[in-house]
Amino acid sequence: MTDLETRVTPPGSTALRRAAPALLGYAAVRALGLLALFLWSAARDKNAYTLLTARWDALWYTRVAELGYGYEVRLPNGDVHSNLAFFPLLPWLERLLHAVTPLSYADAGFVVSLLASLAAAWGIFAVAGHVYGHRAGVCAVLVWAVLPVGIVQSMAYSESLFTALAAWSLYAVLTGRWVTAGVLASLSGLTRPVGLAVVAAVWTAGVTSFLRHRKPSSSAASIARTRSTAPEPGAHAARRALGMFLAPLGAVGYVLWVGHRTGKGPLGYLDVQAGWRNGFDGGYAFARFVADKFTSFPSALAGLGLIIGVGLLLWLYAVCVRQRQPLPLLVYAGAVLALALCASSYFGSKPRLLLPAFPLLLPLALALARLRTSRSALVVGCVAVASAVYGAWWLNGSGPP
Repeated sequence: MTDLETRVTPPGSTALRRAAPALLGYAAVRALGLLALFLWSAARDKNAYTLLTARWDALWYTRVAELGYGYEVRLPNGDVHSNLAFFPLLPWLERLLHAVTPLSYADAGFVVSLLASLAAAWGIFAVAGHVYGHRAGVCAVLVWAVLPVGIVQSMAYSESLFTALAAWSLYAVLTGRWVTAGVLASLSGLTRPVGLAVVAAVWTAGVTSFLRHRKPSSSAASIARTRSTAPEPGAHAARRALGMFLAPLGAVGYVLWVGHRTGKGPLGYLDVQAGWRNGFDGGYAFARFVADKFTSFPSALAGLGLIIGVGLLLWLYAVCVRQRQPLPLLVYAGAVLALALCASSYFGSKPRLLLPAFPLLLPLALALARLRTSRSALVVGCVAVASAVYGAWWLNGSGPP
């Protein structure tokens, strides 16, 4: 065979081929969800595309993209809703796409979310596949796709973008790409406040790596093995330190900028969030919200459902610990879970705030992967239909998701 007949397959194309079943399955589930939404919305004489791109948080993001920061709404009760509460990466991407294409800002937000959701699915596959194997990786993506609130993945919100950055940052940590992990963690910190969970995962992995490298080897064989497989210690330590340094820069930079913009110093961002009645109270407000549901019989059923839901989340995290997930995944998922459950924000939004916590789904993915392909396909198909119907009903409701 001559050189002209020899074809070298780029590593990227090989990775894409491996991820193709997961990405195709994810696209099919999301297409089903969008179809259900458009049919349901049409039956209720609503515009499904408007629900996806120009209501609630999506509208705030497009306003930032078009007009910049400085817009606020003063409510009759004295609350001030400022667009400084919305982190800038998604509006930046919307503005960039609008500048280079004929798309409107809302259209650009929708396109960014669709592409980011595919990147997130690929990142989840990469993480789960690295830890548990190819089949578990595919199943992890499908479980994430069929979540009841999965329709948010197709909205012009920042959840898909954040999940993509978080997943690939975690994958970079697991594979020792420290600088990449730090850059992606920094970008996640420019996307949502929960970017701190990604920073915590990178820092935890960095500290444990540092301690592990300082621990003396117990035998000459282990020393030889380490020298033959590990990077040169000095360069490895420098990359690790650089990644840890970069990780918090996005979140810290934006918070400090908001403090400067408001004239209230480093705590200015907390004042902005307080105007939205957002804060971290250890779960007290959420507990009161659940307790209030038991004041009458119909709402008591909702309260019971909330308790069961929180219990299921905590159980899943305990299973993740028992299955010995890598420490960065445990730290990340635990931080996302704590920030979602212990924040005093709008309680109807908590399900979507948990959407990036994909490591919690890995026990379910492993259980699905153990089934025969026909059975797992049947399970995914049934849950996908139920999720699509629920998502259509949910998004056509009166309140924001």
